[in-house]
Amino acid sequence: MKQILTKYEEASGQAISLPKFEIFYSRNVQDPLQHSITNILGVRAVLGTSKYLGLPSMAGRSKKATFSFIKDRVWQKVSSWSSKCLSKAGREVMIKSVLQAIPSYVMSIFRLPNSLLDEIEKMMNAFWWGHGGASNKGMHWLSWEKLSVHKNHRGMGFKDLAAFNVAMLGKQGWQLQTNSDSLVSRIFKVLYCPNSSYLDSKLGHNPSFVWHSIFSAKVVVRQGVRWKIGYGFNIPIICEPWIGSGSNIPPISPKMLALQPFPMGHLIDQDKAWNE
Repeated sequence: MKQILTKYEEASGQAISLPKFEIFYSRNVQDPLQHSITNILGVRAVLGTSKYLGLPSMAGRSKKATFSFIKDRVWQKVSSWSSKCLSKAGREVMIKSVLQAIPSYVMSIFRLPNSLLDEIEKMMNAFWWGHGGASNKGMHWLSWEKLSVHKNHRGMGFKDLAAFNVAMLGKQGWQLQTNSDSLVSRIFKVLYCPNSSYLDSKLGHNPSFVWHSIFSAKVVVRQGVRWKIGYGFNIPIICEPWIGSGSNIPPISPKMLALQPFPMGHLIDQDKAWNE
């Protein structure tokens, strides 16, 4: 490992500061081996998970406990604002521009527990109705579900955090599907879908929490995706969304099922007109 890092330094011209690095050992690594590795590499051994670029390095069994720092940050903001005399317009701006932006970065990588998102939405709802801080009691005249409806439909346009979380993860999945040459796409493809694309992938055995999160948004991506027809020889005739409306041709009969091996390119000519 030290030789690899040394070669990287020589090739890139960047010096690696090993004293700033942390290493976490599983219970299967015996203490003498842990001390040996730590001394050879010159890094610090840690007992628990830490953060890197604001994200937890590892997610334990309790995902709610791992991401509880997001709830704490929202609570700090709400507590500091509750003593101020804010109008409804001011509360709306604070919720949309600050509170709802706090979990956005984490939600673009991880699927947060619904119970945690519900608690965050309750704090936002309490703040909207003029409660919060030490006093979180009072009448909530409408639920967050109704407040998150678009303003054109008599809502306030607040975000449904669970739906927003899935949408952010769906963007990551779409990048894996369309930008297959990027480094992260190549890594995920080797690990989880070496013989298929993201839309045709399977969860696999013992997946990481990041892949589990991105995989959970595949249903949403599948519902909104459709083929853009070029020559059509990469598009199966049935069971794929290539029709203009975004729908597909289902195999409703054995004769239709016999079309499975044939691509859509057999149905059009070089001018992209129907080959009657």
